[in-house]
Amino acid sequence: MVKMNFAGLFIALVPVMHSGIESIHKSQGIEGHVYRISGNQMPSPDVKPAAPKGIKTTVYIYDLTNLNQTIRKDQSPFYSAVKTNLVKKVETDSNGYFKVKLPVGYYSLFTKKDSLFYANSFDGKNNIAPVQVHPQKFSKVELKIDYDAYY
Repeated sequence: MVKMNFAGLFIALVPVMHSGIESIHKSQGIEGHVYRISGNQMPSPDVKPAAPKGIKTTVYIYDLTNLNQTIRKDQSPFYSAVKTNLVKKVETDSNGYFKVKLPVGYYSLFTKKDSLFYANSFDGKNNIAPVQVHPQKFSKVELKIDYDAYY
């Protein structure tokens, strides 16, 4: 009769399973929604504003991009070129939701209208649509595509 010792097998598997759990806890990135807003958005006492609608689109994630690192179309929020590194592209679902894992760092987020990139927010240093990814956290964002809305 052969005796088998399973204690060695258990000890060998524990570090592998543990390292898998650690990698799950170390995930971080960006998650959020992309909304399409158009038409009259002026406040009115008689009409409540409609909730923005999420849309299916592509979010382009670049290394943090300053205004001087783009080719801008006039003074608009449209850009024919972004001269920083494209890190990732992510598709939103039909409700505009997306979630993407990224290394810790600073990024700029764009969408597109036809062949032009679109982003309509800046920080105080003219960085376009900036987002910071912190260790072990998903930064939450809302992107509003509102180039044909009026406020």
